[in-house]
Amino acid sequence: MEAAIDPVCGMTVSDPSTARAASYGDETYYFCSERCHGRFVADPGAILSGEQDEDVPEASIFTCPMHPEIEQVGPGTCPLCGMALEPKDAALAATEDEESPELLEMQRRFWVCLGPAALVFLVSMSEMVPGQPLEKVLPWTWRAWGQLVLTTPVVLWGAAPFFVRAVQALQAGRANMFTLISIGVGAAYGYSVFATLFPSAIPGAHGDGPPLYFEAAGMIIVLVLAGQVIELRARHQTGTAVRSLLELAAKTARRVADDGTEEDVPIEDVVAGDHLRVRPGEKVPVDGMVVEGSSSIDESMVSGEPIPAEKTVGGRVVGATVNGTGSFVMRAERVGRDTLLAQIVTMVGQAQRSRAPIDRLADVVSGYFVPTVLLIAAITFGVWFVMGPEPRFAYALVNAIAVLIIACPCALGLATPMSIMVGVGRGAMAGVLVKNAEALETLEKVDTLVVDKTGTLTEGKPRLVAVRPAVEGQELALLGRAASLERGSEHPLASAIVAGASERAALLSPVEDFRAVTGKGVMGVIEGEEIALGNEALLSEIGVEAPAGVAEEARSRGQTVMFVARGGRFDGLIGVADPVKASTPQAIAELRKAGLRVVMLTGDNRTTASAVARELGLDEVEADVLPDAKAEIVARLQSEGRVVAMAGDGVNDAPALARAHVGIAMGTGTDVAMESAGVTLVKGDLLGIVRARRLSRATMGNIRQNLMFAFLYNSLGVPIAAGILYPFSGLLLNPMVASAAMSLSSISVIANALRLRRARLD
Repeated sequence: MEAAIDPVCGMTVSDPSTARAASYGDETYYFCSERCHGRFVADPGAILSGEQDEDVPEASIFTCPMHPEIEQVGPGTCPLCGMALEPKDAALAATEDEESPELLEMQRRFWVCLGPAALVFLVSMSEMVPGQPLEKVLPWTWRAWGQLVLTTPVVLWGAAPFFVRAVQALQAGRANMFTLISIGVGAAYGYSVFATLFPSAIPGAHGDGPPLYFEAAGMIIVLVLAGQVIELRARHQTGTAVRSLLELAAKTARRVADDGTEEDVPIEDVVAGDHLRVRPGEKVPVDGMVVEGSSSIDESMVSGEPIPAEKTVGGRVVGATVNGTGSFVMRAERVGRDTLLAQIVTMVGQAQRSRAPIDRLADVVSGYFVPTVLLIAAITFGVWFVMGPEPRFAYALVNAIAVLIIACPCALGLATPMSIMVGVGRGAMAGVLVKNAEALETLEKVDTLVVDKTGTLTEGKPRLVAVRPAVEGQELALLGRAASLERGSEHPLASAIVAGASERAALLSPVEDFRAVTGKGVMGVIEGEEIALGNEALLSEIGVEAPAGVAEEARSRGQTVMFVARGGRFDGLIGVADPVKASTPQAIAELRKAGLRVVMLTGDNRTTASAVARELGLDEVEADVLPDAKAEIVARLQSEGRVVAMAGDGVNDAPALARAHVGIAMGTGTDVAMESAGVTLVKGDLLGIVRARRLSRATMGNIRQNLMFAFLYNSLGVPIAAGILYPFSGLLLNPMVASAAMSLSSISVIANALRLRRARLD
């Protein structure tokens, strides 16, 4: 049969019968017989055809938190680092409230091994006491065989997962912490077995038999098992943020059938287009639009605002928000994985598994570290064997084992991913959604923030702010005529005028002969008079002249001006503005205080843009900017050596968001903007950027602390374990003490990372 290349790992596969199988649930999946660094395929023939099975359920894919490129069907361990794999589906991982099978298995091994290992430890310690009674009661041979019997199941069964992971790492061409553990435990146990079977063959044996190190092998395994249990529990806690988000979702929905009947159905059965009734106090089941009724909805889950939002027909509602006292019928538009809540969960999960550039440092160091430790252990053995005191062989072996144990790089490997996982979860709870770890790291270094005006600095919802009639006292009449015309217009500012007229109770009149003049405005006949509303070009076309300076004064206040003409005469002007968000001034002040250069971008004219900039105290404004030019401005700032973050909310901001070092999307904006950004602010205001920067600094500071702990620990521990202090103080490091120190280093890193859950971001 013709050989083919496995599209997953690039290995040559000549016969599908050589493909190994893995079962998960009721399905069997096949993969390359040599190794697999990616997805599985459900059909061995697909390997040869170069196809990848797309029917493998996402929920069955597990991945490594330290090496996201490692994926497999069902749980297992990473062949590169030996860590337990986690579900790739963030929602699945978070909903597993029960302890994972890996954790349960490690707990079982720990408790089973603890008794025999402790007994061997006590026997060994008693032998160090001069004149201890065991020598009189039990001869050395009995004690040695007793320790062998008790320790063997601990090593062969309790440490079996560690040996398997060490072999997997070697098959993948890597060395990890389990490589060192396996070598250390294997050396201590192997030497002790040999000494028990052939005591006379051990040089330098003293007393009634050579020294044994069964207690070191057994207690090392117990301590490592304890460290694994603590690590797995801590990793389970990092899903708290996602679980909290998932708990917000509704479990059922009340579906309204075409014949008007209603029934409660599981949320999984809701499809787009279904009509759903939301009763008082219930959670909105999915994202959609109100088609009947009205109510006030607590949207604090999305916006962070405690004041309920009023929703009427046509209003958008978001799944997991809480209905108030009203009842309404909504049309489901986004269900399942398409809802905002599901997207938030997915984004958080992806970010928790992503790797920051600083993590590459740990990878590089680990790649050199393990071979270096093996070399140091070999040198330690040689020096002690040649120059050490008697029994030289025993001293050489014990110190070499201590070096291997204390140098396990588990703390180094956990330093970055633990902080990233906890930090991303903390950000999610504060409304800062981080798509990838690189964005979280880079955000700390940002020195220039480019901000889109509309929808980012401002609310993005124009409001009527000024009505200036030509004849004093005619405000409501002027507004009524303008709103009457705009009822037939599709211009974005028309709704602001109509809404303003409704708020002021202006009287609207029927309009005849309505017509829109492209790019200029609208015209129509009201009560027999020709009414025109539009820009200066429209007035010029119909021969009407506006008073000089009146429009410029309004524009200097950030207003968009529309002129009204009545019967061929100037009748007044209407001013519409996009109000600055209430939180924007405080956010700008805090960002500038932090040393950021803030640049405002907008497609508005310079007069209006300058007015907004003056209100916010901004000096740099880029006005009349087209969408493609936004990306060019970001690129120009980057060419000046600036680390640039771009904040925006619209489709037109997407190119600039993608071009910036860090793209920051408003959660109230478009999906395209959020897809292009590395960070999404759920609430949609700039105070979220302040929180995001604080999160970045807290997380990166935590990572640096973890790396410092790991490097300092190994820098001090390895020389002490090698016996550098022995000539001066006679101090040697027992392998059991080395194992305890190794486990404590991992625990210290995990505990430090979990502190991020309490980081203050406001």
